[in-house]
Amino acid sequence: MTNSINEISGADFILACGTNTAECHPVIGYKVNKAVRNGAKLVVVDPRETDFALMATEHLQLKPGTDIAFFNGLANVIINENLWNKEFVNNRTENFEALKETVAKYTPEYVEGITGIPAEKIKEVARAYAGAERATILYTMGVTQHICGTHNVFAVANLAMLCGQIGRESTGVNPLRGQNNVQGACDMGALPNVLTGYQSVADPAVREKFGKAWNCTVPEKAGLTVGEMMNAAAQGDVKAMFIMGENPVLSDADIGHVAEGLAKLDFLVVQDIFLTETAQYADVVLPAACFAEKDGTFTNTERRVQRVRKAVEPPGEALADWEIICRLANAMGYQMSYSSPADIMDEIAGLTPSYGGISFSRLEQKGIQWPCPTPDHPGTPFLHAEKFSRGLGKFHAVEHVPPDEQPDEEYPFILSTGRRLYHYHTGTMTRKGVLNDFMPADYLEINSADAGRLGINDGDKVKVKSRRGSIKITAKVTDTVPPGVVFASFHFAETPINRLTNPKFDAIAKIPELKVCAAKVCAVNVTK
Repeated sequence: MTNSINEISGADFILACGTNTAECHPVIGYKVNKAVRNGAKLVVVDPRETDFALMATEHLQLKPGTDIAFFNGLANVIINENLWNKEFVNNRTENFEALKETVAKYTPEYVEGITGIPAEKIKEVARAYAGAERATILYTMGVTQHICGTHNVFAVANLAMLCGQIGRESTGVNPLRGQNNVQGACDMGALPNVLTGYQSVADPAVREKFGKAWNCTVPEKAGLTVGEMMNAAAQGDVKAMFIMGENPVLSDADIGHVAEGLAKLDFLVVQDIFLTETAQYADVVLPAACFAEKDGTFTNTERRVQRVRKAVEPPGEALADWEIICRLANAMGYQMSYSSPADIMDEIAGLTPSYGGISFSRLEQKGIQWPCPTPDHPGTPFLHAEKFSRGLGKFHAVEHVPPDEQPDEEYPFILSTGRRLYHYHTGTMTRKGVLNDFMPADYLEINSADAGRLGINDGDKVKVKSRRGSIKITAKVTDTVPPGVVFASFHFAETPINRLTNPKFDAIAKIPELKVCAAKVCAVNVTK
């Protein structure tokens, strides 16, 4: 997030796109609710009419996979009606003319034909966003999990810069992370092309710095993303794999292909707190400590680094992740001699400019938001106050790209996936206790008009099929989804929806198009 969670409640306009915030991020949903109670206008852009959409001032029910057209349509209105922030654009950005030229054809009427959002609503939202004193944009994987996901984010950033709604309190571009330490994992280099703090492996000076600290040669070539690893495993190019705290057999797109890749490996190690579906493919399972059984830090979605303190001892032979990694490294002949998580944090601070002033002693008092370059720096509640990290903010002129799969005669529905309130990712933790009692099984949301046409009643078993596989699942007849769209979550091994999803990915970020694939639905004859 460019801004802080608490700042959301101070916004007077909130544009929430591709996010079911109330269910997937309830704490942040509370801040949105507070802003609305204080008089803020909330616009939710989502194909589904969720409870979050129902609390909005305006719900724009766009067709899945048409986000760029929508954002370009807003920019078109703002530029044509002379509503853009000229001082901000002139002083702090570049490439405006390219954006202006590209969005010229995205008139509200043209965009209505692509997105299904009425032209007048597009005009209203554009004027309200541009005219707000403090407008913030929230988004999640409904924006990113497309073959054009990176360009979707460019379009979001274009809108914020165009109106100068960034670099100030209660404004900004704010992606909401889906898990508690996803931000921290990325910050620490759990990406194939960077080291800690997003320092590129392609930079010789970065490689030299880390090479000296670690007494090794840092490879200059970027590694593979998760999807690329699974493809390489299936092709026999990757022979061994180490999976930590991840359950790709349920969470990745086209999980039949994932299972094929894992089965072909010569050796698979899984490090986790439970015997997950992925761990069942492993040659060796290493038991890890959970969050309450170890010391360390998490970095949350607002870039806040916070202390994690051990409450209980880990069971059996389970160890903290860092201890397992150190033991493995030492066994393989590379000396790792960290004595504690505090020791590791000191190394992080020494090698990572954005974490340079963060230490366990400071975190004992409260969490600190990076960038925090020096020990006397208070942390940074919001980014880009004076300038962007690259200097001038760059407008990226991007065009609408339709989803990789379109509905057709054989597969007439769009299948989209997401989360439910009571569960978390693949249910590894939430399906072990009381939360599973609240929701022990998933269901397929299908519009009442579609259900009536297909002879499907609420509670019937249905078969859902895509070009990659099929599953059976209970139908929930509802007008939450529009005609032609069906929706289910990926939490349940009994109904593994990602058996169906499309692995085609964004060319830049390599994120698969989990939010849109073509599917067919039919009733299943079962004895009740």
